[in-house]
Amino acid sequence: MKENEPEWIEVGAATELSRSSLAPVSVGEARVALSCVGGEFGAISNICNHVGGPLGQGRLDGDYVVCPWHQWKFHRQTGAGEPGFEADRVPSHAVKVVDGRLYVSARPVTRRGRLAHPPLPLAREPQRAPGPVRVAGISTTAMDPNNPRYSTSDALLTSALEGARASHGAEVKLVKLNDLGFKHCGGYYSRAARACTWPCSITQMDTKDELVEVYELIVHWADVLLIATPIRWGAASALYYKMVERMNCIQNQITLHNNVLIRDKVAAFIITGGQDNVQAVAGQMCGFFGELGFVLPPFPFIGHSLGWTAEDMERNVEFVRMHEGLHAGARELAARAINVSERLIAKSMSTGHIERGGRKANIPSRAPHSS
Repeated sequence: MKENEPEWIEVGAATELSRSSLAPVSVGEARVALSCVGGEFGAISNICNHVGGPLGQGRLDGDYVVCPWHQWKFHRQTGAGEPGFEADRVPSHAVKVVDGRLYVSARPVTRRGRLAHPPLPLAREPQRAPGPVRVAGISTTAMDPNNPRYSTSDALLTSALEGARASHGAEVKLVKLNDLGFKHCGGYYSRAARACTWPCSITQMDTKDELVEVYELIVHWADVLLIATPIRWGAASALYYKMVERMNCIQNQITLHNNVLIRDKVAAFIITGGQDNVQAVAGQMCGFFGELGFVLPPFPFIGHSLGWTAEDMERNVEFVRMHEGLHAGARELAARAINVSERLIAKSMSTGHIERGGRKANIPSRAPHSS
């Protein structure tokens, strides 16, 4: 072998390997993403710079390998990042064909390079700032913003927030999901567990993702979270589910990294609808937010429904508008949540280490012995 000549490793017949435009291949102890376009091979590291996605399982976009996890791109032969991000590169390997056999260099011939990406503000360590109890209200009602209508769930949420501010001196913020532009969950977790990241992968890639406002409230600002939803065909609203699917990144921090982001926070719920399924909707909401780490106050939800046979929605709207007992119940819900929050602020329940909270605690390091 000549001096500075790479150590070559035979990986197979060139004709056979050329039938696949992109595939992961073992080269000694290394894994490379091997590509072939127009009979020309390229080999780059199989490990994406972002969070280690398997580049060889991705796809080609011209001469760029697209990571299957979060769509980062690298030149299939040089490993350079896409235009504008060339310095964010993965190692490349030399290739040659001899007597119909493909050889790849055992060691990369270029180095990995990483651009300095400023951390997203969401990525900071959650720490409660001093001050009064902070209550965030989230409305999940969908409507035409140019032709707004009366929403029974929004009306009760407004009463709850006003009661929290006026009677308990709480800071309050209201977010209406209907006003935010945000994408559906991309299902990154379904591709690989580690592909679901915090902050959310979509938030990292889309500077216009307005769900960042909800993440900021839930993880960093609020002590109490009040969520209001109408009942739609026996379930919470579609906007509610669009939001909670994007919260998978918060829950996965627990299961994948033992990183509990929600500590000493309280969640409570307001549920209204023209058909009766309040308890089932509340059960899902209590279960989901409990899984994130929220504490529930006594009687953690209020609900209103006229029942299955009552489709007189005009009367339902007027009933909620005029029924002081419902609005008083919303204020009392907020009061119960604030009472629990004040106790948690005074004496934390979750100081120190929390071992993978909830039902997914104590993941075994190896499979149990069979009997």
